[in-house]
Amino acid sequence: MTMGSTRRTVLATGAAGTAALLVGCGEYGDDGGDSQEETSPEDTGTGGAAEELAKTADIPVGGGKIFKDRKVVVTQPEEGAFKAFSAVCTHAGCIVSSVSDETIDCACHGSKFKITNGAVVKGPATEPLPAEEIEVAGNSIQLA
Repeated sequence: MTMGSTRRTVLATGAAGTAALLVGCGEYGDDGGDSQEETSPEDTGTGGAAEELAKTADIPVGGGKIFKDRKVVVTQPEEGAFKAFSAVCTHAGCIVSSVSDETIDCACHGSKFKITNGAVVKGPATEPLPAEEIEVAGNSIQLA
C-alpha cells in the first residue's frame, strides 16, 4: 500500500505543479501592464541596458574607485581618460581593496596593478587585471 500511496502523491504533486506552471506562463505574455520587467533609464537601445557605475566626478584623477558588488574598478589615470578593469585579483581571486599612488592594490597578498592598463607592478600576481568595457556619456560612467 505504501507504494501506491507514494505513486499517487507523486502524480498529484506533478499535476499541481504543471497547473501552476501553465497559469504562470499564461500571465507572462499578457499585455495587461502587470509586467515586472522595467526598462532602465540607462537603456542605450542597443539590445542591452548600460548600467551606470558612477559620475565622472566620483573618480579621482590619478586614482580610482572599486565597485565590489560589480567586481569592477574604474580609474582616471589622467584628466578625462577613464579605464576599467576586473576587481578580481589575478593571483588568488580576492577583490582588490584600494586604489592609491596610481596603483590598484590587493590586500590579500600585496599585489599591485597599474591604473593605466592593469599591468602587474608588484607580485605575487603574474597576470594583469583584465580590462572591462565602459562607456562615458556626458558625466556618466556606464558598464557596457
